[in-house]
Amino acid sequence: MENSNKVLLGSLAVVIMGAFAISSAMAHQGDYSKQGPTYSPERHTAMTEAMDSNNYEAWRELMTDRGRITQVINADNFEQFAEARRLAHNGDLEGADDIRKELGLRTRNGEKVGAGYGEKQGRGRMNLR
Repeated sequence: MENSNKVLLGSLAVVIMGAFAISSAMAHQGDYSKQGPTYSPERHTAMTEAMDSNNYEAWRELMTDRGRITQVINADNFEQFAEARRLAHNGDLEGADDIRKELGLRTRNGEKVGAGYGEKQGRGRMNLR
């Protein structure tokens, strides 16, 4: 009986730790102002240098296999994207969100805009400009 209690407690601990890890990994999604699960000081420094110098190629190398953003941000719009980061870093989150909306990226509050989020695919909001 004692061994089965240990196994049960061990299993429960694994489940709890797994749930915590998943919730921690999901916490940043939708809020670009929070650190994600792949954050490291070294990568952050390299990313900051790439953004501050408007170095698209360095940013692209750091972003290999990082999802939708690499399909949206390109050499032509990278300077705008870097400006959104600078605005957010300096506390102008509304300005950063405006640029992110224009680029078709998720905003700080999780709002999804642009192709890949339903728009321009027969779903989502209509652009009435």
